[in-house]
Amino acid sequence: MNAKLPQPKSSEEIAVKLREAVLGRLTYTIGKDPGAANQRDWFLATAFAVRDCIVDRWIVAPNTGSAETQRHVYYMSLEFLIGRLLMDSLNNLGITGEMRAALAGLDVDLDALREIENDAALGNGGLGRLAACFMESMATLGIPAHGYGIRYNFGLFRQGIRDGWQHEYPRSGSNLAIRGSSRAQKFTIPLDLAATLRR
Repeated sequence: MNAKLPQPKSSEEIAVKLREAVLGRLTYTIGKDPGAANQRDWFLATAFAVRDCIVDRWIVAPNTGSAETQRHVYYMSLEFLIGRLLMDSLNNLGITGEMRAALAGLDVDLDALREIENDAALGNGGLGRLAACFMESMATLGIPAHGYGIRYNFGLFRQGIRDGWQHEYPRSGSNLAIRGSSRAQKFTIPLDLAATLRR
């Protein structure tokens, strides 16, 4: 199921293509009928449709420019604190208004979907924010770059204070799998870490 980024046309035509892409993802990826879909289903379908548009650019990007002059950055970080990506991706693709119109035609509010998205994060501090800033800066400057990291089962920790002490609780990082993160299976290396979990 591929929702190619619409070629420059009128906003209405782009909105129609995006609506078709979201409905396709809702049906064939999420496995839901529009009448039975909840807000989370619509969010996932929209995120997958947007990711399809991004993947089209990923595939084309390495083939632009000459091999002699085109350089690529491969950035490795243990942490990436990239935040919420749906609106960021729509803005970067220049299709926020068109997606808003596409969803409105399905009686779905883009702003409501925006609130459903969790912060996509792997790590817990400044290194992750720095990595995200580097990647965003390279994208803004048009520098071909890929970010590589560790695929944790649990990402950013929730922190809370109980009885005057800070407590950390794991928060699933699995939401990265649907938005921009992909496994490079041939480069997978399992790491065993010595750690103790106390309750």
